Amino acid sequence: MELGADCFEQKLPMLEELILASDFLGLDIEFTGLRSIYPKGQQTSLFDSPAEWYLKTRRSIQQFTVCQIGLSMFSNMGRKSNKYLAHSYNFFLFPTTLGIMDSEFSFQASSILFLNQYGFDYNKFLKNGIPYMNEEQEKKIKQDLLTGNWKVRSTLDKDQMKVVIDEVTRWLEMAQEGDWMTLPDITGFQAFEVQLVLRQALPTVWTLMKDKGVLVKKVSRQYRWCLENSSRDHDDCRREKILLSARGFAVFFQMLVKAKKPLVGHNMMMDLLHLHEKFYRPLPESYEQFKLNIHGLFPVLIDTKNVTKEIWKELSFPRASNLLEVYEVLNSDLNPTKNSCPVIIHASECIKYVETKYPHEAAYDAFLCGSVLLKVAHLLLHRSTGGVRLEPTFPQYLGVLAPYVNQVNLIRACISKINFSGPDSPSSRPPTLILKVKRWPGVDEEQIYYEFKDLCKFDVRRFTRNQFLLMTNKFKDVRIVLQEYRYHPDLQVMLYRYWRHSPNINCILQICGVVTTWAFLAFILGGSPSHVQ
Repeated sequence: MELGADCFEQKLPMLEELILASDFLGLDIEFTGLRSIYPKGQQTSLFDSPAEWYLKTRRSIQQFTVCQIGLSMFSNMGRKSNKYLAHSYNFFLFPTTLGIMDSEFSFQASSILFLNQYGFDYNKFLKNGIPYMNEEQEKKIKQDLLTGNWKVRSTLDKDQMKVVIDEVTRWLEMAQEGDWMTLPDITGFQAFEVQLVLRQALPTVWTLMKDKGVLVKKVSRQYRWCLENSSRDHDDCRREKILLSARGFAVFFQMLVKAKKPLVGHNMMMDLLHLHEKFYRPLPESYEQFKLNIHGLFPVLIDTKNVTKEIWKELSFPRASNLLEVYEVLNSDLNPTKNSCPVIIHASECIKYVETKYPHEAAYDAFLCGSVLLKVAHLLLHRSTGGVRLEPTFPQYLGVLAPYVNQVNLIRACISKINFSGPDSPSSRPPTLILKVKRWPGVDEEQIYYEFKDLCKFDVRRFTRNQFLLMTNKFKDVRIVLQEYRYHPDLQVMLYRYWRHSPNINCILQICGVVTTWAFLAFILGGSPSHVQ
C-alpha cells in the first residue's frame, strides 16, 4: 500500500497498532543518491578503518535525501502456527518546508536512472511526499512558534504571501465585522503559514482552514483576544497541530523506536545512517557515538546480507548478487527446508505482491528482507536440531540468529561488518599485498590501479616512494596476482608483513643496529689495552 502526505496522519493510529502487534519489521529505503564524488584520495576504500569510512560516508548522507521508505510488518498468526502475515507499506517522503526550513539536497543521475528503470513515481515523491524533520529541526520550529517569530524563507512563498496580505488588507477596508472571505487553493503547510502571517500582521482578523482553502473573518480586537485565549481544541493554527503535520514521518519513526521490534534489512548500513540523520539527530562526528545512538534506537538489528554471506558457501548455494536472487534461491528446490518453511501471507492491502515482482520498490524489498530472514532462520534451526520437524516460534528463530544480531555488512572498509552492540571484529579481508616498482619513475596510484585492472581490481595506496599497498575483498585475486607477477622484471609483488615492511619498524631496527654496532666497537676498543699488558 502506498502512503503520501494526503492520508498519512489519518493512518497513524492503524500503523501504530500493526507495529505493536508485529514480531519484527522489514525495512528498505530508496535515496536520491548513494555516493558523493569526493576529491581524489578521499573516496572510501578497503584501507579505511570503520571510523574513517564513517566520516567519509557521513558527508554523502548529508548531501542526499530519502525519497521512499518501505516497511513490512510481520506477525505470527497463531501460537502453534508457522504462518506469518505481512503488512507492507510504501511511504513517499519529502523534507519539511515550513517557515525558515528549506532543505537542500542533491540528485545523483545514476540513482535517478536506476529508480526510473524500476518505475519509481517521482510525482508522488515531489508532490505528495510526507514531510519529515529531525529533533534539532523540531526544536527550531517550536521556538519560532512559541515566540511568534515566524518568517517565510523562500522567495516564491514571500511573493505569494505579499499578494495574500495585500488582498486581505484591501478587503478589510470594505468589510464589516463578522464578514468572511475565502483564500482558495491554499493547502498543506502553506495554509498554516498564511494563517500565522495574517494573524501576526493583522490584529482584526481570525482564520480557519477549510477544504477549499483558508477562511478569513473580520473581528474586533476584543473578540480576537477572546479567540486566542479560549479553548484551542478546534484552532487549526495551534502549535501542536502544526508540529504534528511538520514532523510527519518523524512521528512514525518515534513509534518504531518506542516499539523496540527487531529491525531487518539487507545491506542496511546506508539505511541506518539516513534514519539517524533525517529523523533523529544530525550524524555525530564520532563513529563510536553513532554506534551507541543506533543501538539505543534499535537494540535488535539483523542484516540479511551479513547472514546469507556468512552461511552461503557452506550451504553450497549458487552465488546471489542481490536480495531478489537470495529470496529465489531460498524458495527453490536447492533449499532442503523449502517445504517446511514458514508460510508468509500478504495482507489484503498488499495483494499486488502475491503474483508480481517489484524489485527496488521499497515495500516489496522490505517484504523480501523479512521473508529471507524467516527462511534462513528456519534453515539454521533445522540444521541445529538435526532435521527434527517442528513448529518453531519466532523467539526460537531469534535464538539461532543470535551470532548475527547487530552485525551489519560494510562494503568498502578494512573490516567487513560493524558490530552495533560491542567492539568490531578484526578484519577478515584477504591479506594486503605490497608492490615494489622498478624502472617506472613518477608512477602513481592510478597508474598502478590500471596496471592490474584487467586482471582483478585492487584498492591502491602509496606506501613509500617506490612501494604501493594493494587490497582486495577477494582471496582469489591475491592468489592470481602473486602467481601472474611472480617473475615480472619491474613489478615485485609479495604479501605485506608488518614486522618486515613497516617503515617504523625498519627505522627502529636500523637504530638498534647502529647502537649495537657502536656498543660492540666500544667493548672491543675498551678492552684491547688489557690484552696488550
